[in-house]
Amino acid sequence: MEATKLKSFFDRYWILFVLVAIKMILQFVLVNPVYELHRDEFLHLNQADHLAFGFISVPPFTSLVSKIIFLLDGSLFWIRFFPAFFGAMTVIVTWLIVESIGGNLLSKILVSFALVFSVLIRINILFQPNSFDILAWTTVFYLLIKYVETEQSKWLYFLSLVITIGLYNKYNLVFLLIGLLAGIILTQQRIWFTKIPIWKALMLVAILILPNLIWQAVYHFPVLHHMKALKESQLDHNSYLGFIRGQIMFFFGSIPLIICAVIALIRYKPFRVYRFIGLAVLSVLIVFTLLKAKDYYAIGLYPVLFAFGSVYLESVLSRKWKFIVIPALLGINLIIFISLIKTVFPVLTPSEIRANAQDFEKLGMLRWEDGKNHELPQDFADMLGWKEMADKALKAYQMIPENELKNTLIFCDNYGQTGALNYYNRKKMPEAYSFNTDYIYWLPFQHQVRNILFVGKRPSQKVIDQFSEIKLVGVVESEYAREKGTEIYLLNGAITDISEMINKLAADRKERFDIF
Repeated sequence: MEATKLKSFFDRYWILFVLVAIKMILQFVLVNPVYELHRDEFLHLNQADHLAFGFISVPPFTSLVSKIIFLLDGSLFWIRFFPAFFGAMTVIVTWLIVESIGGNLLSKILVSFALVFSVLIRINILFQPNSFDILAWTTVFYLLIKYVETEQSKWLYFLSLVITIGLYNKYNLVFLLIGLLAGIILTQQRIWFTKIPIWKALMLVAILILPNLIWQAVYHFPVLHHMKALKESQLDHNSYLGFIRGQIMFFFGSIPLIICAVIALIRYKPFRVYRFIGLAVLSVLIVFTLLKAKDYYAIGLYPVLFAFGSVYLESVLSRKWKFIVIPALLGINLIIFISLIKTVFPVLTPSEIRANAQDFEKLGMLRWEDGKNHELPQDFADMLGWKEMADKALKAYQMIPENELKNTLIFCDNYGQTGALNYYNRKKMPEAYSFNTDYIYWLPFQHQVRNILFVGKRPSQKVIDQFSEIKLVGVVESEYAREKGTEIYLLNGAITDISEMINKLAADRKERFDIF
């Protein structure tokens, strides 16, 4: 009996298993070994050593995943595995959405191709909250569809758990909730708010998210300061058209599915009950456009659109046309994906990218968050030079006399430098700190600092004057690294109470939130 069930299960899902396996393999294959971890990944990994109900940079879910990574062995494989796994789960949940709204095998394959062979692979390369964020958005849509389908309260309670974990992962989910609220109010689903289960589910979310809200209150809501800093340093350089252009470019090979989804949610009678989802998608896109948000913030909207589009397309095509149109769409998607592999993914070496700069420039890949074009895509430049920096910092640390080590502080200009030192030199030297983002809150109260191993730009003359000796002991030379030119100094023999100065400066910067 059990063997029969297992065979039935495998017969039903074997194609899904194959596609998920292909996606997992691509996640590792489409990264040239020349690239290291991204600067953000170092920060998230370092959070494993400082578990809390909140962080200045992100909510705490990623830190728990980081803890698991280090329990496994902390290697590059596991760092790459988890975002790849979240991406694979997104494919699986979308397949289940197609099942729930009446799709058959062809529409399931169509939607899986749209996700497996897409820009989603690039996002799932990096250990950042984005991969789980997309999975959370997709799962929220799935659970709402199951509730519409069954009217069973259990789906609302599952929804509460997913929303809570999603908010603990990234506050970006708030925008989806705003969009869903608009969609529900504007459609017949507004009746949900007259039923007790929806209020119980909302109360469950409020209770479960409370520890993080308390943490935010205790630290004077750093998320608001972070959003302000993000707007000034990055979003102000974006444009309304830039956001819209990004939406078109992300899934260019699957635009027919998006068009079909729009038609289906407007005109297709069986999908009338799901129109609140279409209005939610539209609301989120409008809000993000007005905010000039980063284009990838909205990627979580597309799996559900692909599901509706593929099911509608399969339902309106005759048997003859199904086996012409759908394979053609699969082929077009695959051809576009293959043609973009060398530009969208970190496959080429930096020198090869420079030799083909025009291809990257046409796609806007060389435009950084400062609004200017650079030699490499920003994410690629942020994946170079860190190991060199950490190795040179370790050599500098080994130059310090043993009797002076306990009086030495390791300090960096930014969170990328700090995280890189703490990852590569883990258990080889003490933890490095910074006044940047979360690190300023992890910096312990200083006592008797006599020496500083400093990574960053040359310290100001005011700082240099506090020491009897300053020595430049290394420079990051990686040609295309964003950190190229970063210097490593030893500042020896403090001639004043440098500890008091560090403590006062840290307290002042925390008071003014001058940490981003």
